[in-house]
Amino acid sequence: MGTGAVENSYEDRCRRSLAEEQAKSLADTNDWEHVDRQRVHQDWDVLYREITASLDEGSLPEDPQIQELVRRHFDIVSRFYTPSREAYLGMSLFYAEDEAMRAFHDSYHPKMVEFMGAAIKVFAQQGSGFAPSTGAEASA
Repeated sequence: MGTGAVENSYEDRCRRSLAEEQAKSLADTNDWEHVDRQRVHQDWDVLYREITASLDEGSLPEDPQIQELVRRHFDIVSRFYTPSREAYLGMSLFYAEDEAMRAFHDSYHPKMVEFMGAAIKVFAQQGSGFAPSTGAEASA
């Protein structure tokens, strides 16, 4: 992402995309009744433990093994709905800005939120499989 007002504007679009796409998905799926939430939480727990081990080993967000872990994260998210690139970036912002989400993720590792944010940014720049954008240009 850029700097200053451009970055803030793009981040705002990402936050908006996340909110809009989740609201639409919740409405369309009767509050995600199709999702096996217990399984999702188990899968996220396994994944976050793997990311923690990688963090402790000195892995970087752009490392191929980390990007594979982020792909798994995206796949878990996609059990709810397939986010656009902007909504997925918005999710990393939500992890950082929401106190409960930050505490949850950082309970695995004190650098988890920042690391995931950086890794998700790399994934979004390189990745495919995103839903069509909600109108924000993919300029991450």
